[in-house]
This record gives sequence, C-alpha cells and structure tokens, in this order.
Amino acid sequence: MGSGILFFAFAIGFAASALAQSNAPTVTVAELRQRLTEHIAQPRFAAATWGVKVVSRDSGQTLFEQNAGKLISPASNCKLYTMALALDQLGGDYRIQTSLYAAAKPDRRGVLKGDLIIYGRGDPTINARLNGGDIFRALEPLVAVLTNAGVRRIRGDLVGDESFFQGPHYGSGWAWDDLNNYYGAEISALTINDNTLQLSATPGATSGSPCQLTLSPMTSYVVLSNRTQTIAAGGKRDLNFHRPLGQNVIYVTGQMPVGDTPYTEYVTIANPAGLFVNVFKAALIRHGIRVDGRTRTVNGFNPPTKAFDSSRLVELGWVNSLPMRDLVREVQKPSQNLYADLVLAHIGALAAATNPPGSSEEAGIRELEKFLAKAGVPPGDVRFEEGSGLSRNNLATPNATIALLQFMGHHAEADAYLNALPIAGVDGTLRNRMKNTPATGNVRAKTGTLRWASSLSGQVTTAAGERLIFCIMLNRYAAPDAEHSSRAEIDRLAVMLAEFAGRTDK
Repeated sequence: MGSGILFFAFAIGFAASALAQSNAPTVTVAELRQRLTEHIAQPRFAAATWGVKVVSRDSGQTLFEQNAGKLISPASNCKLYTMALALDQLGGDYRIQTSLYAAAKPDRRGVLKGDLIIYGRGDPTINARLNGGDIFRALEPLVAVLTNAGVRRIRGDLVGDESFFQGPHYGSGWAWDDLNNYYGAEISALTINDNTLQLSATPGATSGSPCQLTLSPMTSYVVLSNRTQTIAAGGKRDLNFHRPLGQNVIYVTGQMPVGDTPYTEYVTIANPAGLFVNVFKAALIRHGIRVDGRTRTVNGFNPPTKAFDSSRLVELGWVNSLPMRDLVREVQKPSQNLYADLVLAHIGALAAATNPPGSSEEAGIRELEKFLAKAGVPPGDVRFEEGSGLSRNNLATPNATIALLQFMGHHAEADAYLNALPIAGVDGTLRNRMKNTPATGNVRAKTGTLRWASSLSGQVTTAAGERLIFCIMLNRYAAPDAEHSSRAEIDRLAVMLAEFAGRTDK
C-alpha cells in the first residue's frame, strides 16, 4: 500500500473517530458548556442573538449562560408568566363565571318581562372545540339556566354585556395583519368559539362556477363576499381570505380546481359579544324559548356612564369555566393566545377596584409586576404590555424566566404548572419536535414563535437523572434552510441537555 493511500486511510479513520467523540455524551459540566458554546458560536448565528440559561433544579448550580441578563423577545414564552400569575393569584380551582341577569324573575307563564343580560367575565371555554365540535352543546348549560328558571319567552332584548373588561378588543402592540388570523382573535369578556368561525370552501361542479362557501356555526352575523372561481381539474388551488378591520364581511378570492378536497380556514370576527348573543338566540329558539326583542351588546371600549350594577337585577343563574389548572393546560399545550389574554384581562378587571384607571390589560400587567417581584424576578428584567406574547414589544431576560421557573417549581400549584407544558414528541406545540431523541417524552417546555423570535423554556431530566430548568431564546436569526431553522437549532440544545450524562453534585 502506497504512502498516499496510507495517509488517506489514516485521515478517514481520524475524522470518524473525531465525529464519534463529538457525538459522545458529555460527562462533565465543562464538556457540556463547551458543546453548547461551540454550537451557538457558529458563523450562521453572527447576526443573531442567543439568550440561554441552564440551571440544575436539584442542586441550584448554573450549568450554562449566554446573554442571560439581556432583554430579548420571548414570543409565546410570555404565557409562562401570565399563567403563573393566574395560578398564584387565583388558584388552580378557580373558575370564571358567566351570569344571566334580568330585572325580575319570569311570571307564572314563563314570561320574562324586559331584557335578558348575558354578563361575561372572560370564560374562554364556551366553544365547539371542547364540546365535540358542537357550539350548541357548549351553550346547553346557559340554556339550562333559563329552562330551570321556568323561562319560556323573553319580552325584551338579548343583551351581550362584555363591559367587565375595559379597553380595546386588541392586545397592546399587536400587528394589524395578525388580526385576520385565529391567533389574533379579538379579546372579549363575552367570548364564544374562540372568537372565530370555521369557513370551508369546496370547488363548484364545473369549471367557471364559483366555489361553495360555508360557515360553522352557521350565522347571519357574518357576510361572505364570494369572489372565487372553480378551474379545470389539475390546476393549483389558491384561496385568500380577508376581513377589513372592524367589519364582519369576509372577502374570499382565488380559485380551486374541479374535484379538489375541501379547504378549511378559521376566520376572526369583529365584536365577538355580538356573535355570542346571535348564536345564543338560535340556541334558545331550538329549545322553544322565544325572544321578542333584538340582540345588542354593551362593551367596555367606550365605557357606559355607570359601571355594571347587578344590585337591582335578579341573577337567574350562572355557568362556570373549567378550573384554572385546566385552563392553564388549554393555554400552554396549543399556545392559545386568546385564552392567555382573557385570563390577564380577567385578573386586571378583578383588581380594577383598587388600581388606577385604565384598561383591564394595563391593570393585569400591574398585577403581573407585583407577582414577579414576589417571585424574585429582578426589576426591569421583564417588560410586557400584553399577556400572550403576540406583541413584538414584550421583552424578558433568560434570568427572569429561570427565576420564574424556580419559583413555580416550589409553588403549591407546581404540578399543574409543569403538567400544562407541551411534551417533546408527544403533544401540544412539541408533538412533532425532538422525536426519536433522548428529549422525547422528557422535555416539558413552552414554545414561542414570531417572525424573528423563537424560544423554548421548561424542564428536562438528564441521562443521569438530574432535573434541569432552561431558557433558550434565539432572535433575529435568518435560517439558511429548513434543517437549520430556529426551532431546529433550539431543539439541538435541548437534546444536548437531555443527553448530559454528568451531574452537578459530583
């Protein structure tokens, strides 16, 4: 064998050995730090900002940190803060109430003289999704309140009162082009069906005919402007949905080929309380309860002259949301923006009696700031203006998120808080991430995604059985390809933590 061949064989063997060594589990904290440092120092991140901190939940030792004191956009990691506030201030058993009020009880014939007021306080769970896809099933408990009270006819109006929340329907700092999407649904104390409608499109029978559009639930509250066309089979589907702000006209444009499968989009609506009373009226009619008057709403955007006063009204009954610990799960697993902002506004509205004037959202943020001080989060390390993370103006440091996770790890609601987080490769927003790795079924963490911000924070158990809490944020990163997306890069760090074979107490 020639010397050139020998050298080539040696080089190949050396490279293979180095690769095996680089993929070997880290067994010391120093090795883990080196591997994490090498990953985030790669040239493709030169223009990006990493914010990382990893701490042992068991020993309290910091294993790694990079820009831990820098304010970075956390995206939906904000929900970790909002839901921690809810569990701490309200407790896991707390339920949000929706009440039915009238001037008097019905007479002996079941006639309610005057208006029926549906007074909402931000319950997010009156929706089809949690009721087998049936919005009328979701409304059954409210209808039962009336039938149990003997109501057969309502002489007055059906009034949807959402004035429990003060302030606009949109979260501070939201971008206008988010508001047509399900994740930018309006915030209302009287929320129904996640304040969205399901719009389905199917092609017409022949080329040139319009596509067929249907709404679920069916309602006259929204008008469809159908500007679509069916094209020849084999063509490309291209549909667009647009609802001008503040309007309930949805313009559908584009094309679908003959024989194409149905396409479904979730569209937002303006003034959700109006949709609530519209659908509730239909539910009452289905149960033989007649409504003589019209449907109307009262909101807290232009506050009424007087705050809602129930002292002169009769509360016919009420329905409750799921317990808060279940609401936390419904927020964290799918990263549900609306629910997080509803909970923050609810907390703010409850505190309004002792807080300065302002919106419910602002009052909620003040309550959050008080809670974070109690949790040991350094002053100035969290700058939020809304509760879901949809605002690009929300900022937090990795230090703050780690302090929050440490505090909640010893909280009375620690189990509810941890169990609400998505599990890698199993459920929620992590169901398709980190599969077939040591992180699968192990990492429990909240995701966060905006255009130029990604994050992942939570808990992982190492190969040696030690529990680590971590915060990983990556901002302003322009991925060169799908293999090196922000999510993939963050997941690689989480898998490294799951693989760690050393311990901090040795």
